[in-house]
Amino acid sequence: MKSTINRRSWFKQSVLTTGGLITGAILAPELTAKPAFGMKPANKYQLLENYHVAPPDRENMKARLLANENPWGPSKKAIAAIAEAASKGNRYVYGSAMKMVEVLAEKEGVSKEQVLLAAGSTDLLEKTAFALCMKGGNVISADPSYMSLVNTATTIGASWKNIPLRSDYAHDLTAMEKAIDANTKLIYICNPNNPTGTLTPIEELKAFCKRVSTKVPVFIDEAYLELLDHPEAHSTVGLLKEGYDVIVCRTFSKIHGMAGLRLGYMVAKPERVKMIQDMVRTEMGISVTSLEGAMASMQDVDFQNFTRSHNKEGREYVFSELKRAGLNPIPSYTSFVLFPIQMPVKDMIDKMMSRGVGIRGYEIAGKPYGRVSVGTMDELKLFVKSLNEIVS
Repeated sequence: MKSTINRRSWFKQSVLTTGGLITGAILAPELTAKPAFGMKPANKYQLLENYHVAPPDRENMKARLLANENPWGPSKKAIAAIAEAASKGNRYVYGSAMKMVEVLAEKEGVSKEQVLLAAGSTDLLEKTAFALCMKGGNVISADPSYMSLVNTATTIGASWKNIPLRSDYAHDLTAMEKAIDANTKLIYICNPNNPTGTLTPIEELKAFCKRVSTKVPVFIDEAYLELLDHPEAHSTVGLLKEGYDVIVCRTFSKIHGMAGLRLGYMVAKPERVKMIQDMVRTEMGISVTSLEGAMASMQDVDFQNFTRSHNKEGREYVFSELKRAGLNPIPSYTSFVLFPIQMPVKDMIDKMMSRGVGIRGYEIAGKPYGRVSVGTMDELKLFVKSLNEIVS
C-alpha cells in the first residue's frame, strides 16, 4: 500500500536521512537495511548494492567500478577554477549561477528562462516529481530504468506504470503511448538508459515526443548522452525550439567527471522551470566552486574528448572480455556494461569484492545481472582477471 506525505513531512524525513539516522541501502527483500527516502526498490527492478555509504571494508577497494563515475576527472582546468573560486566561498552563488545559466542557454540555444540549475540531475528528477505528483496521478517509464524520479513520485502518492523494454532493450514507445490516461502526470525516458546502457533511436524518440507531449510532459534524462561520439545528433533539446513540452536533463557527473561536486541542469519550457522554482530554489544547493569549475570544464574540450575516447576504449574492452568469458553482455552506449550472470547477485558481488573489485548487482524480471562501470584500464584488467577466476 502506498503512503502519501505532505511537504513538511518530506522535509522532516529528508533531514533525518541527511543527518545520518537513516543510513539506507537498496537491498534484496531478505536483507534488513532500511531504504533511504526516495530510493526504495521497485517491483521488478532491484538494486542489490549499498547506495549511500560504503561499509568500512570497502575503503581499500582496488577497482571502484560500481557507480558510473569518470575515473579521469575533473579536468585540470576545472580543478584550477575550483581552487580560485574558493576565495568566493563567503558569498552566495547568485552571480555565478546567473552566469552559468547564460552559458548553458547559449549552448542549448534556448532562453535563460528555460534553464534550471541544481545540485546534480537527480535533484532535478526528484523535484520534478514533487512539482507534478503532489496530488497523485501516475508516471510512465521503462522497466528497468533509472528510478529516482519514479521512486519519489510513488513515495508521495503517485503510481508507476512500468513498461518493459523491447527485445532490443530500447524503450517501447508504442506501449508507453498506449499507457497514457487522464491521470498521467509525466513520462520519464532515460536515454541512453541506465542500467542497460542502451539507446532508443532518436528519430523514434522525437516522433514520440511530438505526438504525446501535447497531452503530457515528457522528461528525457540525457545524463550519459555526451559520452556518445556525436551527442548533439541524439539529443531531444531541439524540440523545445519547436514548442514541444519536453524536459531535458543533463549532468556534470559523467563526461566532466564532477560527480562529487554535484551540478546538473534542466532545459524546459519556461512554465515548467517556473513550476519548480515556485516550490524551491534549486540553485541554493550548489556551491560557487562547483559552478566555476563546471564553466571551466565546459571550455576544456580536450578533456571531454579524452574522456569520451578512453571511455569507449574501456567499454569495448570489457564488452569483448565478457563475451570471451561466455557471458552475453548488453551492447552499451554509456560508461557501464550490464551482463547476465549464472549465480545469485550477492554471491557475485561478494566474490568480486574479495578480490578488491566493486561492481553493481541487479535482479531484473527475476534474473541476476552484474553491471560494471568503465574505469581505468588497470581497473578493468583486474575486473576481467577476477571475472575469469569466478566464472571458470
